[in-house]
Amino acid sequence: MTQHYLQGRTEDELLWFQRRGFLQAAAAWVASSGMNAVWAGDASNIVELVGDVSVNGQPLLPRQSVQTGDEIRTGPKSTLIFAIGNSAFHVRQNSSLMVERGQTLSVVSVLRLLQGAVVSAWGKGPQRQIMAPTLTAGIRGTGAYTEVFASQGNRSYFCNCYGVVELTSGPDRELSEASHHQSFWGEVGAGGVGAALTSAPMINHTDEEVEYLARLIGQRTAWQMGGKKVNKTHGSGY
Repeated sequence: MTQHYLQGRTEDELLWFQRRGFLQAAAAWVASSGMNAVWAGDASNIVELVGDVSVNGQPLLPRQSVQTGDEIRTGPKSTLIFAIGNSAFHVRQNSSLMVERGQTLSVVSVLRLLQGAVVSAWGKGPQRQIMAPTLTAGIRGTGAYTEVFASQGNRSYFCNCYGVVELTSGPDRELSEASHHQSFWGEVGAGGVGAALTSAPMINHTDEEVEYLARLIGQRTAWQMGGKKVNKTHGSGY
């Protein structure tokens, strides 16, 4: 597995793609043609649900679906993997986020992470945003990992796993072009908002996680398409 640093999370959280339950659910998802079955009304867009997960304050059931406009919360030792349109998401335990609606019901315009962490893979399309307390990322087709560190004043972490991303934190602007992980901190400024962008190591996520999410929406990561696969932890990208 990809080398990585752990900061405040456990190895088990990063090995979700090895769980028998997920592998069975992912195989069933692919066999049912994924989002095509969802659009036809034949399937839920939830690939896997473990533990205590709520949507808009109500417990989420496996046969239900997550829609744009929903607010999602996961409890301890809980996780949610789902897809909307050409995007797929893995919400880690103890997380809270909002999936804001774009031009249509199946388009996510903003993924607003309030606490916790989420791994995401996005197909090509109009520019969308991932927002955390101290940074904003404008994305198109990309893979990303985002985490909010409440113990550090909601300092936000963002990794552009692959793709082109426009990052903002306070007055800082950065255009990130990466084919294999380029990572940043959104530093905390006055009033708890973003103050600056600084470089960061690759923490709390792996190549394999992003690859599995991309596979759910019929995508491949940049390193898979380019034939590049290295073990690295500094997060500076190619």
